[in-house]
Amino acid sequence: MSVEFPVATSPAPGVIGVDWESRVDFERLRQHRIARVKMLMEQEDLAALLLFETSNIRYATSTQIGYWAFNKGERYALVTQESRPRIWDFGSAAKAHRLQLPHMYDTENSVGGNTGLQGAIGPEAGLHSRAAAEIRQVLEAEGLAGERLGVDMAETGVFLALQTEGLNVVDGQQAMMKAREIKSPDEIILLTQACAMVDGVYQDIFEALKPGIRESDVVGLAHARLFEMGSEFVEAINSIAGERCSPHPHVFSDRLIRPGDQAYFDIIHVFNGYRTCYYRTFVVGRATQAQRDAFKQSREWMDAAIDLVKPGASTDEIAKVWPRAEEFGFDDEMDAFGLQFGHGVGVGLHERPIISRLNSIDAPIEIQEGMVFALETYAPAADGRSAARIEEEVVVTAEGCKIITLFPCEELMVANAY
Repeated sequence: MSVEFPVATSPAPGVIGVDWESRVDFERLRQHRIARVKMLMEQEDLAALLLFETSNIRYATSTQIGYWAFNKGERYALVTQESRPRIWDFGSAAKAHRLQLPHMYDTENSVGGNTGLQGAIGPEAGLHSRAAAEIRQVLEAEGLAGERLGVDMAETGVFLALQTEGLNVVDGQQAMMKAREIKSPDEIILLTQACAMVDGVYQDIFEALKPGIRESDVVGLAHARLFEMGSEFVEAINSIAGERCSPHPHVFSDRLIRPGDQAYFDIIHVFNGYRTCYYRTFVVGRATQAQRDAFKQSREWMDAAIDLVKPGASTDEIAKVWPRAEEFGFDDEMDAFGLQFGHGVGVGLHERPIISRLNSIDAPIEIQEGMVFALETYAPAADGRSAARIEEEVVVTAEGCKIITLFPCEELMVANAY
């Protein structure tokens, strides 16, 4: 079977709160996420989780201070089974949390913290050792001293300080990845709303694509439209055209788009904490047979993957329907990683499951109901310069998968056809 003309498959209500329609319940969302974290802590035999990675902190604590702080390692949170999550935050942000979420945070579990701004404050100031000592004191007070403390990722100096305090540091990232891989109905609505914004941006891009517009102009257009629609952060806009399509450079330039150029785009933005990863490919003015053939091939690889998505299937089954790296011009699977690709999407851009020939053949995982992931395919054209890139986000349901990226992608669309 092939995928044709997908229809709305997941609710995408308005983004403001109303009393007359059931929409996202944010308190239910918070409780779901912390319950998932504590469940995985128990499964992974972790007494506590110490979190530095931004997406993990957002998921476990429902706090954020804007994306200027994205993955700087400055904020950190501690989760234990019996207590409320604790957050050590950037100066006055801790007080703000106490005002914003008073039912969750007070002067006991939302305080200022500092580990040195990634080395900008040197170790002689003692901030690493102070943070580690405070964490040890909390664990001792809860009777968890010496128990397994999962840490997701942190600076080397922080790890060393935790060990100096005698803490039993182990890997905590896998527990968080497993917690985040199954989405609640509220998370699925937020992910669908985020995709609906990108649907609209692609309409604007399709109308704007004409000779003389630059790749960077499309990036600016997309940023503006997303913020107008309520996006909280635009993480990246891939904007690639002409000879830059093959190989995929993963970065936009100021190149002028010309008649006959194939062009593809990836829009990665965040709405209420939840991301998109959403490619579409167009051609400007007129399309060659080589460009149409590349798009057709990319679509066939996409449809073959989508047909296999259902609970109980395995990620190696999907990876096997995609071509080997050598079949589309690369040396090996490491060299081609990220082109024929699947990845979970949630509060992070790359969540479980990760699907590719690099990892899934030898280490497959089971696809489960409630997963939301993106599938990406790439086909270079025979002309040696053009290429097609397609991406669909899918929700795994008991009946199979539902597509939530709805901008038309059944055939190569020609923008401003001559």
